[in-house]
Amino acid sequence: MNALSPNIFVKDINQTIAFYRQLGFELITTVPDKGDYVWAMMTCGKVSFMFQTFSSLGNDLPVISRQNGGSLLLYIGLKNIRVFFDSIKDKVTVVKGLEKTFYGATEFSILDNNGYVLTFAEDE
Repeated sequence: MNALSPNIFVKDINQTIAFYRQLGFELITTVPDKGDYVWAMMTCGKVSFMFQTFSSLGNDLPVISRQNGGSLLLYIGLKNIRVFFDSIKDKVTVVKGLEKTFYGATEFSILDNNGYVLTFAEDE
């Protein structure tokens, strides 16, 4: 195995792209190239996310829940966590502030615009 790129289902791709841009992600590609997107890939450093609309699923993969959020936490490692936290804390919903964990990482968690929890961590 070489990589993991979650495909996250969302209701509004344009809002999702705007949200992740403020976290430093860049839009890499979309389907279609222009117009109303049904799928997009964004990256920041070595982290890649794919976003796809619930509506584009149609009747395919009925086991995928058609609601925002879920029992999923995306754990993202980065450097300079305190600088990053200060740069976004007033733009997002922080659900857990900066904290040193028992295993030595400094972490904080936010909600994205779709209800998914993103936890950012740095081994300081």
